[in-house]
Amino acid sequence: MSIGMDAQCMLCHFRRNVELARSLGDEDTATAFARALMELYLARPDSTPSIGPAVNELYQRFYGLEADRFRQEKEDSNRFVLERLDAIREKAETAPDPVLAGLQLAILGNYIDFSALQGEVSFEKLDKMLESALEMELENYGDFYKELSKAKKLLYLTDNAGEIGFDRVFAEQMHRAFPDLQITFCVRGGPTQNDATREDAAALGIPFPVIDNGNCVAGTDIPRLGPEAKAAMDQADLIISKGQGNAETLLGCGYNIYYAFLIKCPRFMTRYGKPKLTPMLVKEN
Repeated sequence: MSIGMDAQCMLCHFRRNVELARSLGDEDTATAFARALMELYLARPDSTPSIGPAVNELYQRFYGLEADRFRQEKEDSNRFVLERLDAIREKAETAPDPVLAGLQLAILGNYIDFSALQGEVSFEKLDKMLESALEMELENYGDFYKELSKAKKLLYLTDNAGEIGFDRVFAEQMHRAFPDLQITFCVRGGPTQNDATREDAAALGIPFPVIDNGNCVAGTDIPRLGPEAKAAMDQADLIISKGQGNAETLLGCGYNIYYAFLIKCPRFMTRYGKPKLTPMLVKEN
């Protein structure tokens, strides 16, 4: 299951990508790019993340952009979080409930999204947001904690570079609370937007086993998962899914998942009746 693109999704996706295309070259090329993008919608009525690799191919064909076109943003994000990692960890460890604090910080880290939040990401703003991160209200945390206390295998589906450092702190707090819990991180199988790969996991020093999803989808598209990632999904007692991309590709799948993310688009604002950048912890039905 996944959230297929509806009219609202297509309009938002089309506008963002055509605006970028127009900034990269002349109007004729942008028009050709727009037509190819519309053909893609007709051929592949999938979720937005699922058509991501095909959209990247259009950027390569029309503008010669590299698949890893967010490399600099990823490096900057990793460096920003590494410089603050000790302070972020201390913030979690000294909180009344370190697991809740770790979750709050991890959801805050979902702000580091240079694709969905084009032109809106500011490290200065993130520093300010960090000051009030532990005031974040989260529905379903009580249920999540109960399931966490009973789980033996947890799969952590990551999202963006930089953000994965916040995820590390959260995972550390879960492991401190439940030392027998086996935690595995799953990253993307190759460059896609500013999402985390094995390289980013290494840069942030993730101290847990790291696997990848076996593809370049900026989400978790179950039919495209590699064997290792699919086995990890099937064997996990509990799955944490970070970010909208994972939610878009997984909602309705039936696995035991808690989706943790910031709302970033009109489709999710409508779905949950919440404003942009509202923190969410949603249980899979």
